[in-house]
Amino acid sequence: MRRGTITVAGVGKDFGTTTVLDGVDLVIEGGSFVTLLGPSGCGKTTLLRLIAGFLDASRGTIAIDGAPMQGVAPRRRPIGMVFQNLALFPHLDVFANVAYGLKVRGAPAAEIAVKVSRFLGLVGLAGFERRRIGQLSGGQKQRVALARSLALEPAILLLDEPLSALDLQLRRQLQVELKAIQRQLATTFVFVTHDQEEATLLSDQVVVMEGGRVRQVGSPGDIYRRPASPFVARFVGDINMLDGRIATVNGTSVSVDLGHHRLDLPPSAIVGEPAAGAACQVSCRPEAVAIAGPTADGLALDARIDALHRLGPTVKAMLATPLGPLTALMMAGAPHAAELSEGNSVRVVVPSDTLTVFVST
Repeated sequence: MRRGTITVAGVGKDFGTTTVLDGVDLVIEGGSFVTLLGPSGCGKTTLLRLIAGFLDASRGTIAIDGAPMQGVAPRRRPIGMVFQNLALFPHLDVFANVAYGLKVRGAPAAEIAVKVSRFLGLVGLAGFERRRIGQLSGGQKQRVALARSLALEPAILLLDEPLSALDLQLRRQLQVELKAIQRQLATTFVFVTHDQEEATLLSDQVVVMEGGRVRQVGSPGDIYRRPASPFVARFVGDINMLDGRIATVNGTSVSVDLGHHRLDLPPSAIVGEPAAGAACQVSCRPEAVAIAGPTADGLALDARIDALHRLGPTVKAMLATPLGPLTALMMAGAPHAAELSEGNSVRVVVPSDTLTVFVST
C-alpha cells in the first residue's frame, strides 16, 4: 500500500432527516490525483470533509494507509487542505502565512525557514516572502495557500474547488502547475470540482457523483468513452442521445431498432440488461458524427444542417435527422468543413464502435 491511500467503505452521512451521502465505497491509491466530480449538492464536498475529519460519518468507515480514522481529530490526520475561500491571514505576510502550520507544530525556526523557502519556490513565489496578502493577485494567493498546505508535507492534500473564483486564463495556467507539482511530490491529491474539463485535465482517476452516490470511477478517457449511465454521459462532455428499443438479443450481438434503422451491436456496447422489447437510448459523442464521411459499419443518415458554430479551430454542426437532432463536431481544417453552410443537406455516418446503448430500467 502506497503512502496516502484512502479507503472509504459503506460511508453515509445524514443531516437530520436528509441523507447527503449513501453507501459510498471508494479506494484512492496513494500518490494519485483523484477528482470528485459532480453537480452542486451531489455530496462531493461532504465526502472531502469526512476524509479531513471536519465531519463524522453517520455510518461506514474511512481509513488512511489502513488506519481507521474514526475519532481521529483533523490535526492528527496526515492531511493538508486548500479551502475554496483560501483562509489566508491578511495581517501576516507571505512567509508567516506559509510558516503558520509549521509553527503550530513546534518546528524549529531553521527548519521553518528552509521549508518556507522550498515550497514558495515550488509554487513560483520565491522572493515574495515579505509581501502582504493584500498586495497579491488572485493567482498568487492561490499559490500561497497551496504552499502553506504543502509545507506540512502531508501524505494527502484535499482541495475544495480552489480555482473556481479565478478567470479562465489564470485557472488554466494554475491547473497545469498544480498537476506538475503533484507529479513532482507524489502526494495524493483529492480535488473537488463541478468542471468536467478541469477534472479531465488534472486527474489520474475521476469519481463521478450524483445524489450522494458514486456513479462511476475511472480514468478520464474511460469515463468519456464508456460512461456507465446516461447521467455520466451527459455530465462528462457533450453527448447525442437517440431513443430506440431492443429488438433481439443473442450471444454475439444485440439488435437495436431505431424506427426505420436497425443496428447490430456487440454486447460490449450495451450498458444494462438487454431484453427484447426494452426501451433504450443510443448515444455517441459529437466528434464521432462524420459529415460526408467514409462508409462504415454503424449508423448512416440523411440530415440537414440547422446551425453552424465556428469556434476557433473547431466547427459544431447542429443537424436535423429522421431520428432526431444530432450534433457533429469537427476540426475546421477537416475535409468538407469549409464548404458547409446552414440549410445544406448532408450524409452523416456514425461508426458502430463509437456507439453506446443504455437500456432503460
